Amino acid sequence: MSQHQILNPADHGQLRIQTEAGAEYGDNVMASLAMPAEFREVQAHYPIVFRRDAETGKLAALALFGFEAGENLFLDGSIWDARYRPMAHAVQPFLIGRPPEEGAAPQVHVDMANPRISATGEGMRVFDEAGAPTPWLEAMATMLGDLDYAWHESTDFFTALEAYELVEPFTLEVTLDNGAVQSLVGFQTIHEERLSSIDGEALHALMNAGHLARIYMVLASLAQFGNLVARKNRKVALG
Repeated sequence: MSQHQILNPADHGQLRIQTEAGAEYGDNVMASLAMPAEFREVQAHYPIVFRRDAETGKLAALALFGFEAGENLFLDGSIWDARYRPMAHAVQPFLIGRPPEEGAAPQVHVDMANPRISATGEGMRVFDEAGAPTPWLEAMATMLGDLDYAWHESTDFFTALEAYELVEPFTLEVTLDNGAVQSLVGFQTIHEERLSSIDGEALHALMNAGHLARIYMVLASLAQFGNLVARKNRKVALG
C-alpha cells in the first residue's frame, strides 16, 4: 500500500533513493504509462499500445516491456537494457500532489512505501546537509513537472483519437522458438485503415494539432514487437 507524504527537509532530510535498476526496486513490471509528448523517445525502444480504463472507458498509452504481468524483458539484474525509460516509471518514488486549495501550486510528494526508498543509507540523497534540494532531486522535480504537464496535455490527443475513431482492439499471438504460443490481449492500437481514409480536413486538423506525428510514432513503435519477441526467446533459452 502506498504511503504518500509531502516531501520536505524536516521529515526527509536524510532520505536516500536507490537509483539502479532491479526487480527488488519495482522494475519487474510488464508496462508503464507513456505520455504522447514522449512517444518519439519511447517508440525507439518499446511497442506503444493503448488500454481503456475498465471504469471510465478513457484511453491511456502504455510502453510494453513484456508479455505478462511481472515480466520486464529489458531488465537484466541491475541493468535496464534501453537508453530511455518512460517518465511515469523513471520518476518513482516521487509524484505530484495537489493541495485542496484551488489555485495552489502542486507539491512534490514521495511514496515512502516505494521499494526505492533506501533502508540501508545507500543511494542518492534528496536534501543536502543544509536542507537544500540536491541537484539530483532538482532534476527529478523537473521530470515530475514535465510528466504532469504531459499528462494534462495528453487529453487532446486521446480526444482526437476518439473523435475520429482511430483506435481498434488487437490481439497478438506469436509462436516462440520453443513452440510455446505467447498471446497479448486487452489492448488497442491505431486503426490504420480508418486513418488512411479520413478526409483532408480531418488530416489537416490532426497535423496542425501535432497529433498526426504522434499517431505515426505509435505505428512505428509496433516494429518493436519483433525486438520484444527476440528478448523473450533469449529469456526462455537461458531458462
